[in-house]
Amino acid sequence: MIDPKVLRTDPDRLRRSQQARGESVELVDEAMSADDARRRAISSFETTRAEQKSLGGQVAKASGEQKAALLARTKELSAKVKELNTAADEANAHFEEVMKRFGNLVIDGVPVGGEDDLYVIDQVGTPRDFAAEGITVRDHLEIGEKIGAIDMERGAKVSGSRFYFLTGPGALLEFALMQHALAMATTWGFTPMVVPALVKPSAMDGTGFLGQAADDVYHLERDDMYLVGTAEVALAGYHADEILDGDTLPRHYAGFSPAYRREAGSYGKDTRGIFRVHWFDKFEMFVYCAPEDAEAEHAKLLGYEKEFISSLGIPFQVLDVASGDLGLSAARKYDCYGWVPSQGKYREITSTSNCTEFQARRLNIRMRDADGVRPLATLNGTLCAMSRMILMILENNQNADGSVTVPEVLRPWIGGLEIFEAIN
Repeated sequence: MIDPKVLRTDPDRLRRSQQARGESVELVDEAMSADDARRRAISSFETTRAEQKSLGGQVAKASGEQKAALLARTKELSAKVKELNTAADEANAHFEEVMKRFGNLVIDGVPVGGEDDLYVIDQVGTPRDFAAEGITVRDHLEIGEKIGAIDMERGAKVSGSRFYFLTGPGALLEFALMQHALAMATTWGFTPMVVPALVKPSAMDGTGFLGQAADDVYHLERDDMYLVGTAEVALAGYHADEILDGDTLPRHYAGFSPAYRREAGSYGKDTRGIFRVHWFDKFEMFVYCAPEDAEAEHAKLLGYEKEFISSLGIPFQVLDVASGDLGLSAARKYDCYGWVPSQGKYREITSTSNCTEFQARRLNIRMRDADGVRPLATLNGTLCAMSRMILMILENNQNADGSVTVPEVLRPWIGGLEIFEAIN
């Protein structure tokens, strides 16, 4: 949720943000009207309640007809106070409902555009020239089947479309990536965590995943619980309704969990293989910090993602995500796109978002320092989405005979094995 002070003191800033997101600018006027109605309702309630309290003291001193008249007025005010209190509560609830429809305020400098506007700000590594090596490029699924790493057919048999089994080398790669990610995260000072994959509605709503992304969420109606699409949800909810000591900030967590996504908005896209699936495992970085430190922490998260991808030898680009593709909670987002040889283009593999105070306000997470008690900032960043990173390794490290060279940094986690040999 955005700071209501922005609505009252700088509504044009909010209008600019809404316009940049491609969202309703008229919502600003609706929110201002709801805020005015809320404040008038609260004022009426407080004025009437003050009169009620004042009469209480007068009744004690009065007698006769005067006391009777005061008692009658007190009874009348008592009913009025209840009525106005209800009206104030309803007006406040309506205001909060309107405010929750706003996405986070877009940070100045974020490029304007939508999903198809890709602003590349950095490129790391050079794609292999497979043709020069005499290699006919295979896609990750063909490679995965040749080395016995991926079984889509049985995944669909057991769970349906866009599910899979990682077998043999595929499973080894996931466990090696998990250990490598954990080792790097702890070196950077992150506290490792294994987090719940099922959360309450308050956690899902607080992180903004019941807004624009609601169609991609799995909901268990019987239990009113949600399957998370990222460990970000549980990590954000970890300190909900708490006040953190400013001296303990920033706090860095690295959470591991399965991630579940309906991919409802991607019908017909990337249906082959494990690029876009309904379930995968994921390491997610999460930061709590003072708002004034958020941009610096965001740069660090991007740096960690770049270091991790580079350690695997995957060529990639860094994108400054356009304003219309930020998602509800992000004020700025950077994506890393890895090279996919079979497609001849870069595809998304990590993302890091600066959510400023947006999620903290919705989850009632605050900090206490010399400036008093105030909302803090939250940030998140993908360290390793296993299925897509495995895809990148298989395609970029493929050999002419169908085998795959294991990235050097992963070999210690799989007994020093250097090559996954083709078996099919």
